[in-house]
Amino acid sequence: MIQSQPLTTNGYYEERYRPHIHFTPEQMWMNDPNGLVYFEGEYHLFYQYHPDSKQWGPMHWGHAVSKDLIVWEHLHVALYPDDLGMIFSGSAVVDHKDTSGFFDGKPGLVAVFTHADGDLQRQSIAYSKDRGRTWVKYDANPVIPNPGIKDFRDPKVFWHEDTKKWVMVLAAGRKVQFYTSTDLKQWTYASEFGEGWGEQKGVWECPDLFPLTNETSGEKKWILPIGIDAGAPSGGSGTQYFIGSFDGKHFVPHQPKETVRWLDYGKDFYASQSFSDVPGRRVVLAWMSNWQYANDVPTDPWRSAMTIPRELTLTMVEDQERLIQKPVAELTSLIEKRMEKDSFFLKEKQSIELDQPASPFLWEWDVEIEKDGVFEAQLFGKQDGGLQVRIDREKNALYVQRDRADLDFSKEYACTCQAPLNGDLSSFHLKLVCDHSSVEIFLGDGEISMTNVYLPAADHEAKLKMEAVRGTAEVKQSSVSELRSIWKPNA
Repeated sequence: MIQSQPLTTNGYYEERYRPHIHFTPEQMWMNDPNGLVYFEGEYHLFYQYHPDSKQWGPMHWGHAVSKDLIVWEHLHVALYPDDLGMIFSGSAVVDHKDTSGFFDGKPGLVAVFTHADGDLQRQSIAYSKDRGRTWVKYDANPVIPNPGIKDFRDPKVFWHEDTKKWVMVLAAGRKVQFYTSTDLKQWTYASEFGEGWGEQKGVWECPDLFPLTNETSGEKKWILPIGIDAGAPSGGSGTQYFIGSFDGKHFVPHQPKETVRWLDYGKDFYASQSFSDVPGRRVVLAWMSNWQYANDVPTDPWRSAMTIPRELTLTMVEDQERLIQKPVAELTSLIEKRMEKDSFFLKEKQSIELDQPASPFLWEWDVEIEKDGVFEAQLFGKQDGGLQVRIDREKNALYVQRDRADLDFSKEYACTCQAPLNGDLSSFHLKLVCDHSSVEIFLGDGEISMTNVYLPAADHEAKLKMEAVRGTAEVKQSSVSELRSIWKPNA
């Protein structure tokens, strides 16, 4: 039984750093999103949950549901550890045609997950006949025994219509393996991909696989995102992705072997997964932390948050095929007040300040920057600190600088993240999604995202600052939208 930890700070969901538009557990530890699935009008979010504030211990699957991807309702723990081990990451699907035989011919939910007993990792399933409220583990688990691989986990399952089979993509060291099944119980090895491909510094984890149609060419492509626990562009863990084709058994990448594509250039975007069975769009969610310091982030009585759900599309950017990600449109339902400022011009070294509302809020702006110019925006400022967002046209890069403020929990916290800009552009649109302990940045139409946990100083200034550091800049529009809390809907 999970033992409750006393709430030791400012009261339920009013603790310092507690996010108000992002999902967090009520208390204790959370990491990877698991079992993301849409069924009978509800989005299900399962997650790695441990009934202690630190990471290691008997992992469970926590559970929450939402009608709109924004406001979440906490439910009881879905899957508990058992004689086969802890409950590691995995996925969930709607078995529409009752291929498993669990549901008396009706649709139902099947979870596919890793049983972990020490270094032994095997794949198992469970099913629910009551919309995910209670779960029964299959009595013949595991459904895929370990073939002699230490890191053998995180199954993502989906229905492949062309071959009329279930497909599983599974992390296996620094590559992935594919399995197929007709009933979710009996699985056949099909192929593998990844040895020597992309970023190889860290172990591969939490793979996903789904089709998207390129909005420019109309071609159907398959996207293979993969978490790596080391080697990301900002250090530590991150998420790379491959674009290619898939025939139900084999993934063929459409890129050179050494090419690395990153889903996010910030410090805190890991283990991303997409929702199964969402009609008409592909929505992803990621764990907003980094294994360099995840165990030490000074929040209480909970640890970790998920990103804002994001919709993915595929298109051409400067003659390169790229994933585009935007916060789901439902986020705008939280806007309570919007403040706009007319365009203004900044000479070199000139700056302007705007009022920064209490979190959470959205900050959007369009800026035209002189050739080789540098433009900087700052929020949660304190003297020379705060979070700084810098566009450098000479270096053709977007930077996010995170200061240490009054925190010393990790030497990896203070950092500068960098993302390459596409082409020699002079105009830039940025959207910043700001909460009590994070800032998610989307550039342009969403071709670049940078996600960072940010823990502001207690005495930070309630000002947003914009400055033409080098050269001139024209801010053509700037708006700040205050957002209501998803945990206090009547406030």
